[in-house]
Amino acid sequence: MSQAEVIVAKNQPISRPKAAEPPVSTEQPNLSKPQRKEAKWELVVRGSILPLTVLILWQIFGSLGIVSKTLLPTPYAIGQAFYDLLMSGELFRHVRISIWRAAVGFLIGGSLGLAFGLLVGLFRKFEQTLDPSVQMLRTIPHLAITPLFILWFGFGEFSKVLLIAKGAFFPLYVQTFLGIRNVDSKLFDVARVLEFSKFKQITKLVLPAALPNILLGLRLSIGVAWLGLVVAELMGSSEGVGYLILDARQFSQTAIVFVGILIFAFVGKGSDSLVRILEKKLLKWRDSFNG
Repeated sequence: MSQAEVIVAKNQPISRPKAAEPPVSTEQPNLSKPQRKEAKWELVVRGSILPLTVLILWQIFGSLGIVSKTLLPTPYAIGQAFYDLLMSGELFRHVRISIWRAAVGFLIGGSLGLAFGLLVGLFRKFEQTLDPSVQMLRTIPHLAITPLFILWFGFGEFSKVLLIAKGAFFPLYVQTFLGIRNVDSKLFDVARVLEFSKFKQITKLVLPAALPNILLGLRLSIGVAWLGLVVAELMGSSEGVGYLILDARQFSQTAIVFVGILIFAFVGKGSDSLVRILEKKLLKWRDSFNG
C-alpha cells in the first residue's frame, strides 16, 4: 500500500456495526393486585348491566299490571316464593336429590365416554367396530328413548340415572376422539425416536395434546347431563327440581316454576364455571386469542 493510500485510509471514518435494537415486547405488563381486582370488578359490572335492566323493567311492568302476574310473576314474587321454599326446607330436599342424580349420571356416562373415546381415538380397529353404532345411538333424542327406559326399568332412580348417563356419554366421547385425532403426527415420530412405551405415549403425549378438547367435552357433558335430569324428573318423580316444576305447573304456581328454572340455570352455570377454572389451571401453556 502506498503512503497516499495509508493517509486516505486513516482519514476514513471507522464504520461500526449498529447495535441490535431490543425486540419490541407485545405482551401486556403484569398488573398489580389492586389493578387485577379492579379489572375483575369491571367485568362483573359489565356483565350485570343487561340482567339488572331486564329485572327492573320486568318489575315495573308487572307492578303496573301491564303483564299478567299469573303468566309472568314479578321478580319480587319469585324471590318471595324462593324464600318460602328455602325456609320450609323443601327447596334443599329437591335440590339435593337433583344434584345427586346429575352427579351419578354424569360420572357413569362421562367416564364411559372418556374411556370409549380413548379406545376409538387410539386404535383404528375399535373405531371401525364401535364408532358407527355409537354415532347412530347419538342421534336418538332423549324424549324418544324415555318411554323405552320406563318400560325396561320403571320409574325408579336407576332409569333416571341411566337417562342422564346416556346424555353425558356422547359429548365427552366425541371430543376425546377428536382431540386424539388432532394430535400432530410428528409428535409420535419424536416419541418413537425417544423410545416411549405405549403407556408413556398416552400419558406424556396424547392426553396433554388432547386436553383442550377433553375439557370442552367435559363442559358439554355437564350441560347435557342437566338437560337429561330435567327430562328424567319430568317423566315421573316424587322428588327433585323437575318434580317441583311439574307440581307447581299443575297448580298454576308460576313463581315456583320460575324458581325451579333459575335453580337449574344457576347450578348449571356454577358447574360450568368450575370446569372453566380447571381449564385455566391445566391449560396455562396454551397461548390463545382472548378477544
